[in-house]
Amino acid sequence: MKLYTISGLGADEKVLEKLTFNQGIEVVHIPWLIPNLNEDFHDYVLRMSESIDDSEQFYLLGYSFGGIIVQEIHKLKPAKKIVILGSIRCDAEKSKLIKAGQKTNAIKYIPVRVFNGNTTLFYSFFRKLFDPKNPKLTQYFRVKDPYYLKWSMDKVAHWKFDKIPDVIQILADKDIVFPIKNSKPDFVIKNATHLFPATKPKEVSEILKTIFV
Repeated sequence: MKLYTISGLGADEKVLEKLTFNQGIEVVHIPWLIPNLNEDFHDYVLRMSESIDDSEQFYLLGYSFGGIIVQEIHKLKPAKKIVILGSIRCDAEKSKLIKAGQKTNAIKYIPVRVFNGNTTLFYSFFRKLFDPKNPKLTQYFRVKDPYYLKWSMDKVAHWKFDKIPDVIQILADKDIVFPIKNSKPDFVIKNATHLFPATKPKEVSEILKTIFV
């Protein structure tokens, strides 16, 4: 069975590489595409889904923003099972910070150059959200195209979605990006931050092996 995975905003497959799965699971990572200028979210999701072969059954796994994307893909190409790590199942689960971004539409007014992933300012912002105590944070975030980063953050802020009953949600208890208090996850990773797929791979893998069989 193929398991298609999508990583978090700005991250490549490295953040998920420590996860292990049952024999017979073929992991296929879908890399981030750079959005076209003013590309519609639906059109972007459609492009991200093109590498999925839905002529046979498959699984979906998404981390953070990738969790949002796989739920949108699920509407186009239904998966046998779908798991989201460090992500939300509907817009009602957004944090106060994200809701504020949606309400003020602030991201649209910030110049693209501010989203340069190589700047100290941007790195400091990401580190504070994801894992303030992890000095190796930059090794996971390699997709640094400024337009992609701005576009993606804006889409997260404005994402509207009704909860899908069969989506399995795994959250960390110390997540700042998507606080656990806003959700009712199926599984909780203890003493972990938003970066838990990389920092708590054993615990996450044990759960995933009971789901993707």
